[in-house]
Amino acid sequence: MDFDLIIVGGGLAGASLAAALQGTRYRIALVEARAPAFVEGWDSRVYAISPSCANFLRDIGIWQHLDPGRIAPVHSMSIRGDAEGELEFSSYDSGLSELAWIVESGRMQRELWETVKRQHNVTMLVGGTPEAITVDRGSVSLTLPGRKPIFGRLVVGADGVNSWVREQAGIDAEISPYGERGVVANFNCEKDHCNRAFQWFRDDGILALLPLPGRMVSMVWSCADDFADSLRALESGALCRRVADAAGGALGALDLITPAQAFPLRFMRVASVVKERIALVGDAAHAIHPLSGHGINLGFQDARALADVLRKLPAWRDPGEIAVLRGYARVRAEEPFLVQYATHGLNRLFGSRNPLLAAVRNAGLNLTGRLPVVRNALVRYAVSGRF
Repeated sequence: MDFDLIIVGGGLAGASLAAALQGTRYRIALVEARAPAFVEGWDSRVYAISPSCANFLRDIGIWQHLDPGRIAPVHSMSIRGDAEGELEFSSYDSGLSELAWIVESGRMQRELWETVKRQHNVTMLVGGTPEAITVDRGSVSLTLPGRKPIFGRLVVGADGVNSWVREQAGIDAEISPYGERGVVANFNCEKDHCNRAFQWFRDDGILALLPLPGRMVSMVWSCADDFADSLRALESGALCRRVADAAGGALGALDLITPAQAFPLRFMRVASVVKERIALVGDAAHAIHPLSGHGINLGFQDARALADVLRKLPAWRDPGEIAVLRGYARVRAEEPFLVQYATHGLNRLFGSRNPLLAAVRNAGLNLTGRLPVVRNALVRYAVSGRF
């Protein structure tokens, strides 16, 4: 089979790229090992979606089909350091309707798949992992288990931080494990969160509680591997008390909704996001610490940028040309770099037990809180990806 684009990886970034190219002339193959499973109850993996990315999802027909009863807006955010440092963000003070939206990963994934399955220009190839990729001067071929090779002009690697496409293309990646995991769970809370997100920089890690509809919150506790194991080993009541105590009683008593899960945290930067007939998006192109909440937002921005480049191409241009792909790489050079190293630096700064650095980092939080111009600039960047 012949295609224009072969997208390897049907996660949020890959599926959103396919959806962003609906109605175009491009013939697209979406390759994924397995279809997304339906999640009963509340999904413990949630994302803070920026208003800019919410608009992107709206433009490609996803956002308006998500259940509004399962989405919570973030109107304010409270950040606490480990030595009296504090910083507050408010959508009202910044002239915004919301700072972000908290959305379940599984719900977005399922809606993306339902949208993409209805597209006339997309062929879903589900089952098995690609076995080989061959790049020629005018095309690229992909070998799938039990199928004849498929051919295209551009392969997009949207297959995660351990990207097979990136490895096969010979694109070097610097992967540095943090020795940490993100422990996630959902809770009912005694007190109303008032659509406020909370984040504490603590000696035992970075704890975030994100608002869900009603009196529910989603936890992300980024912490050392050993501590993550100890959290997951706690029975539900003990875990609730541990989290409530770590939050200083901000939301009162907690009641566990979903069991705690954990995922490894890594820093990953690639030598290039493009190569002849190859482009990377999402976690295949960059992996960051979750403390900034920007992970999937970077992936959606990748998908939007690559779709914009491809939509603007005249019919005679080859979408796999390196000159075309370098245009995408230029557009996506700044934001991932800034976000990656800012979050990496914050993680290292607050992870140090040096008393001098403790004074510096907490003074920095307090100073930023007293400078509305700086604080609002940070909000604008978090919301739109630019100052």
